[in-house]
Amino acid sequence: MKINYNNKKFRPVQNTQNGETTEETIFEYKQNGEILTSEYFGGKIQKGHLIGLVDENGNIEMRYHQVNEKGQLMTGICFSKPEILTNGKIRLYETWEWTSGDKSKGKSIIEKC
Repeated sequence: MKINYNNKKFRPVQNTQNGETTEETIFEYKQNGEILTSEYFGGKIQKGHLIGLVDENGNIEMRYHQVNEKGQLMTGICFSKPEILTNGKIRLYETWEWTSGDKSKGKSIIEKC
């Protein structure tokens, strides 16, 4: 199943406590071939960017950096696995890890708005 994320917006519906994204965070995905990029902002995040690679099953491997509401620069890695819901929306199950700060790990779920 080939998924194209180009021009799709996502927002978190669930996150572990050590994460910074909230329901107010909006991700605007762009995809060109296998390369995925996004700008994101909202909630605890002033501004963020990500870049990733999308495989043939729609899985995403990405790196991200963001400036949070405290003015700190945070970085991390994330792996996302897609599910197509019965209403046709895309849900992404994410496993992520900070590469800055406390280097903790977490899980989140984001859905197409």
